[in-house]
Amino acid sequence: MQPLYNEIGSTYCATRRADPTIARTLAGLVEVQKGRRFLDLACGTGNYTTALASIGGEWHGCDISDVMINQARSKSPAIDWKLSKADSLPYQSKYFDGAMCTLAIHHFPDLLKPFQEVHRVLDQGVFALFTAFPEQMEGYWLCHYFPEMMKSSIVQMPAQTLVTAALESAGFEIEKIEPFYITNELQDLFLYSGKDRPNQYLDSAVRANISSFASRCSVEELSAGLERLSRDIESGEFSKVAASYQSTHGDYAYVVARKRRG
Repeated sequence: MQPLYNEIGSTYCATRRADPTIARTLAGLVEVQKGRRFLDLACGTGNYTTALASIGGEWHGCDISDVMINQARSKSPAIDWKLSKADSLPYQSKYFDGAMCTLAIHHFPDLLKPFQEVHRVLDQGVFALFTAFPEQMEGYWLCHYFPEMMKSSIVQMPAQTLVTAALESAGFEIEKIEPFYITNELQDLFLYSGKDRPNQYLDSAVRANISSFASRCSVEELSAGLERLSRDIESGEFSKVAASYQSTHGDYAYVVARKRRG
Protein backbone atom coordinates (compact mmCIF):
# COMPACT_ATOMS: atom_id res chain seq x y z
CA MET A 1 0.00 0.00 0.00
CA GLN A 2 2.83 2.42 0.77
CA PRO A 3 4.11 3.08 -2.79
CA LEU A 4 0.58 3.66 -4.13
CA TYR A 5 -0.42 6.08 -1.41
CA ASN A 6 2.93 7.82 -1.48
CA GLU A 7 2.17 8.44 -5.16
CA ILE A 8 -1.43 9.64 -4.88
CA GLY A 9 -1.08 11.09 -1.40
CA SER A 10 0.30 14.43 -2.54
CA THR A 11 -3.04 15.42 -4.14
CA TYR A 12 -5.33 13.36 -1.94
CA CYS A 13 -6.90 16.21 -0.01
CA ALA A 14 -7.97 18.00 -3.19
CA THR A 15 -10.99 15.69 -3.54
CA ARG A 16 -10.94 13.55 -0.40
CA ARG A 17 -12.29 15.10 2.76
CA ALA A 18 -14.23 13.95 5.80
CA ASP A 19 -17.90 13.68 5.01
CA PRO A 20 -19.86 15.22 7.93
CA THR A 21 -22.51 12.49 7.99
CA ILE A 22 -19.96 9.68 7.99
CA ALA A 23 -17.91 11.48 10.65
CA ARG A 24 -20.92 11.93 12.94
CA THR A 25 -21.94 8.31 12.46
CA LEU A 26 -18.44 7.06 13.28
CA ALA A 27 -18.29 9.29 16.35
CA GLY A 28 -21.50 7.75 17.61
CA LEU A 29 -20.37 4.21 16.85
CA VAL A 30 -17.04 4.46 18.69
CA GLU A 31 -18.77 6.35 21.51
CA VAL A 32 -16.65 9.49 21.41
CA GLN A 33 -16.43 11.20 24.79
CA LYS A 34 -14.13 13.71 26.40
CA GLY A 35 -11.35 12.06 28.39
CA ARG A 36 -11.28 8.90 26.28
CA ARG A 37 -8.52 7.81 23.88
CA PHE A 38 -9.21 6.72 20.30
CA LEU A 39 -7.24 5.26 17.40
CA ASP A 40 -7.73 5.80 13.67
CA LEU A 41 -6.08 2.79 12.00
CA ALA A 42 -4.68 3.48 8.51
CA CYS A 43 -5.70 7.12 8.94
CA GLY A 44 -4.31 8.38 5.62
CA THR A 45 -4.11 12.16 5.59
CA GLY A 46 -6.14 12.29 8.79
CA ASN A 47 -9.38 13.65 7.39
CA TYR A 48 -11.63 11.58 9.61
CA THR A 49 -9.21 11.58 12.54
CA THR A 50 -9.29 15.37 12.61
CA ALA A 51 -13.07 15.51 12.14
CA LEU A 52 -13.71 13.16 15.05
CA ALA A 53 -11.12 14.87 17.25
CA SER A 54 -13.13 18.07 16.84
CA ILE A 55 -16.11 16.21 18.32
CA GLY A 56 -14.23 14.95 21.36
CA GLY A 57 -11.65 12.64 22.86
CA GLU A 58 -7.90 12.27 22.57
CA TRP A 59 -7.07 10.97 19.10
CA HIS A 60 -4.16 9.05 17.61
CA GLY A 61 -3.68 8.18 13.94
CA CYS A 62 -1.29 5.79 12.24
CA ASP A 63 -0.59 4.99 8.61
CA ILE A 64 2.05 3.20 6.54
CA SER A 65 2.52 6.10 4.09
CA ASP A 66 4.89 8.86 5.15
CA VAL A 67 3.42 11.16 2.49
CA MET A 68 -0.01 10.72 4.04
CA ILE A 69 1.17 11.08 7.63
CA ASN A 70 3.13 14.23 6.86
CA GLN A 71 -0.06 15.82 5.53
CA ALA A 72 -1.97 14.63 8.56
CA ARG A 73 0.58 16.21 10.90
CA SER A 74 0.05 19.56 9.21
CA LYS A 75 -3.68 19.43 9.96
CA SER A 76 -3.55 19.03 13.72
CA PRO A 77 -0.59 19.06 16.10
CA ALA A 78 -2.98 18.04 18.88
CA ILE A 79 -3.34 14.56 17.38
CA ASP A 80 -0.58 12.01 17.87
CA TRP A 81 0.40 10.83 14.36
CA LYS A 82 2.60 7.78 13.83
CA LEU A 83 4.11 6.07 10.80
CA SER A 84 3.24 2.43 11.37
CA LYS A 85 2.11 -0.82 9.78
CA ALA A 86 -1.36 -1.98 10.73
CA ASP A 87 -0.08 -5.36 11.90
CA SER A 88 2.49 -3.96 14.32
CA LEU A 89 1.07 -1.02 16.23
CA PRO A 90 3.39 1.18 18.33
CA TYR A 91 1.05 1.46 21.30
CA GLN A 92 0.92 -0.23 24.67
CA SER A 93 -1.76 -2.81 25.38
CA LYS A 94 -5.18 -1.63 26.59
CA TYR A 95 -4.34 2.00 25.79
CA PHE A 96 -7.45 3.00 23.80
CA ASP A 97 -11.17 3.22 24.50
CA GLY A 98 -12.23 2.89 20.86
CA ALA A 99 -10.86 2.54 17.33
CA MET A 100 -11.94 2.95 13.74
CA CYS A 101 -10.72 2.22 10.22
CA THR A 102 -12.25 3.83 7.14
CA LEU A 103 -11.93 2.50 3.59
CA ALA A 104 -8.59 0.80 4.22
CA ILE A 105 -8.90 -2.86 5.20
CA HIS A 106 -8.73 -3.94 1.53
CA HIS A 107 -5.12 -2.74 1.52
CA PHE A 108 -4.10 -5.06 4.38
CA PRO A 109 -2.27 -8.21 3.22
CA ASP A 110 -4.05 -10.07 6.01
CA LEU A 111 -6.96 -9.07 8.24
CA LEU A 112 -6.35 -11.15 11.32
CA LYS A 113 -3.07 -9.64 12.52
CA PRO A 114 -4.22 -5.98 12.25
CA PHE A 115 -7.48 -6.88 14.01
CA GLN A 116 -5.54 -8.70 16.72
CA GLU A 117 -3.38 -5.62 17.16
CA VAL A 118 -6.44 -3.39 17.53
CA HIS A 119 -7.84 -5.84 20.05
CA ARG A 120 -4.56 -5.72 21.99
CA VAL A 121 -4.39 -1.93 22.19
CA LEU A 122 -8.07 -1.56 23.14
CA ASP A 123 -8.86 -1.58 26.83
CA GLN A 124 -12.51 -2.02 26.01
CA GLY A 125 -14.95 -0.46 23.60
CA VAL A 126 -15.82 -0.50 19.91
CA PHE A 127 -13.80 -1.06 16.75
CA ALA A 128 -15.80 0.48 13.87
CA LEU A 129 -15.05 -0.18 10.21
CA PHE A 130 -16.33 1.67 7.18
CA THR A 131 -15.84 -0.45 4.08
CA ALA A 132 -17.47 -1.97 1.01
CA PHE A 133 -18.13 -5.66 0.48
CA PRO A 134 -17.66 -7.42 -2.87
CA GLU A 135 -21.37 -8.19 -3.09
CA GLN A 136 -22.10 -4.47 -2.79
CA MET A 137 -19.48 -3.48 -5.38
CA GLU A 138 -20.94 -5.90 -7.90
CA GLY A 139 -23.94 -3.54 -7.90
CA TYR A 140 -21.90 -0.47 -8.90
CA TRP A 141 -22.66 0.74 -12.42
CA LEU A 142 -18.92 1.37 -12.73
CA CYS A 143 -18.76 -2.35 -13.59
CA HIS A 144 -20.46 -1.51 -16.89
CA TYR A 145 -17.87 1.05 -17.99
CA PHE A 146 -14.71 -0.23 -16.30
CA PRO A 147 -15.26 -4.01 -15.99
CA GLU A 148 -11.64 -5.11 -15.59
CA MET A 149 -10.85 -2.42 -13.06
CA MET A 150 -13.90 -3.35 -11.04
CA LYS A 151 -13.18 -7.10 -11.23
CA SER A 152 -9.72 -6.42 -9.83
CA SER A 153 -11.07 -4.11 -7.14
CA ILE A 154 -13.82 -6.53 -6.12
CA VAL A 155 -11.36 -9.41 -5.77
CA GLN A 156 -9.26 -7.24 -3.47
CA MET A 157 -12.15 -6.42 -1.13
CA PRO A 158 -12.64 -8.75 1.85
CA ALA A 159 -16.09 -10.33 1.87
CA GLN A 160 -18.42 -9.75 4.81
CA THR A 161 -17.93 -13.31 6.03
CA LEU A 162 -14.14 -12.90 6.01
CA VAL A 163 -14.29 -9.59 7.86
CA THR A 164 -16.59 -10.88 10.57
CA ALA A 165 -14.64 -14.14 10.92
CA ALA A 166 -11.35 -12.26 11.32
CA LEU A 167 -12.88 -9.91 13.89
CA GLU A 168 -14.29 -12.80 15.89
CA SER A 169 -11.00 -14.72 15.70
CA ALA A 170 -9.24 -11.61 17.01
CA GLY A 171 -11.55 -11.59 20.04
CA PHE A 172 -14.31 -9.18 19.01
CA GLU A 173 -18.06 -9.62 19.12
CA ILE A 174 -19.98 -8.32 16.10
CA GLU A 175 -22.63 -5.88 17.31
CA LYS A 176 -24.11 -4.85 14.00
CA ILE A 177 -23.54 -4.26 10.30
CA GLU A 178 -25.32 -1.26 8.83
CA PRO A 179 -25.61 -0.45 5.11
CA PHE A 180 -24.60 2.97 3.82
CA TYR A 181 -26.15 4.46 0.70
CA ILE A 182 -24.48 7.15 -1.40
CA THR A 183 -26.28 10.50 -1.67
CA ASN A 184 -25.50 13.59 -3.70
CA GLU A 185 -24.56 15.38 -0.48
CA LEU A 186 -21.54 13.11 0.04
CA GLN A 187 -18.38 15.24 0.35
CA ASP A 188 -15.72 12.52 0.39
CA LEU A 189 -15.16 11.58 -3.26
CA PHE A 190 -14.22 7.92 -2.91
CA LEU A 191 -14.85 5.19 -5.50
CA TYR A 192 -18.66 5.14 -5.80
CA SER A 193 -19.26 8.68 -4.57
CA GLY A 194 -20.39 9.58 -8.09
CA LYS A 195 -23.21 7.04 -8.05
CA ASP A 196 -25.73 9.71 -9.07
CA ARG A 197 -23.16 12.22 -10.31
CA PRO A 198 -21.52 10.41 -13.25
CA ASN A 199 -19.84 13.54 -14.61
CA GLN A 200 -17.60 13.36 -11.57
CA TYR A 201 -15.60 10.51 -13.15
CA LEU A 202 -14.78 12.64 -16.17
CA ASP A 203 -12.64 14.80 -13.88
CA SER A 204 -9.06 13.52 -13.80
CA ALA A 205 -8.47 15.19 -10.41
CA VAL A 206 -11.22 13.06 -8.86
CA ARG A 207 -9.96 9.85 -10.47
CA ALA A 208 -6.38 10.56 -9.37
CA ASN A 209 -7.35 10.21 -5.71
CA ILE A 210 -9.31 6.96 -6.06
CA SER A 211 -7.03 3.95 -5.68
CA SER A 212 -8.95 1.78 -8.17
CA PHE A 213 -8.52 4.30 -10.96
CA ALA A 214 -4.96 5.10 -9.91
CA SER A 215 -3.70 1.52 -9.81
CA ARG A 216 -6.21 -0.90 -11.36
CA CYS A 217 -7.41 0.72 -14.57
CA SER A 218 -5.36 0.37 -17.75
CA VAL A 219 -4.91 3.34 -20.04
CA GLU A 220 -6.93 1.55 -22.71
CA GLU A 221 -9.84 0.68 -20.44
CA LEU A 222 -9.88 4.15 -18.93
CA SER A 223 -10.02 5.83 -22.33
CA ALA A 224 -12.74 3.53 -23.68
CA GLY A 225 -14.77 3.67 -20.48
CA LEU A 226 -14.69 7.44 -20.21
CA GLU A 227 -15.65 7.82 -23.86
CA ARG A 228 -18.61 5.48 -23.44
CA LEU A 229 -19.68 7.09 -20.17
CA SER A 230 -19.51 10.59 -21.65
CA ARG A 231 -21.53 9.49 -24.67
CA ASP A 232 -24.16 7.80 -22.49
CA ILE A 233 -24.51 10.85 -20.24
CA GLU A 234 -25.05 13.08 -23.25
CA SER A 235 -27.56 10.76 -24.92
CA GLY A 236 -29.45 9.88 -21.74
CA GLU A 237 -28.56 6.19 -22.01
CA PHE A 238 -26.70 6.41 -18.71
CA SER A 239 -29.93 6.53 -16.70
CA LYS A 240 -30.91 3.12 -18.11
CA VAL A 241 -27.48 1.66 -17.28
CA ALA A 242 -27.58 3.05 -13.74
CA ALA A 243 -31.13 1.74 -13.20
CA SER A 244 -29.99 -1.78 -14.07
CA TYR A 245 -27.43 -1.68 -11.24
CA GLN A 246 -29.70 -0.70 -8.34
CA SER A 247 -28.72 -2.43 -5.08
CA THR A 248 -30.76 -3.27 -2.00
CA HIS A 249 -27.69 -4.20 0.06
CA GLY A 250 -26.23 -0.72 0.44
CA ASP A 251 -23.26 0.80 -1.36
CA TYR A 252 -20.91 0.58 1.64
CA ALA A 253 -21.25 -0.65 5.20
CA TYR A 254 -20.40 0.10 8.81
CA VAL A 255 -19.18 -2.91 10.77
CA VAL A 256 -19.33 -2.47 14.53
CA ALA A 257 -17.36 -4.88 16.72
CA ARG A 258 -16.85 -4.72 20.47
CA LYS A 259 -13.97 -6.09 22.50
CA ARG A 260 -15.20 -8.82 24.79
CA ARG A 261 -14.92 -8.05 28.47
CA GLY A 262 -12.87 -10.30 30.70
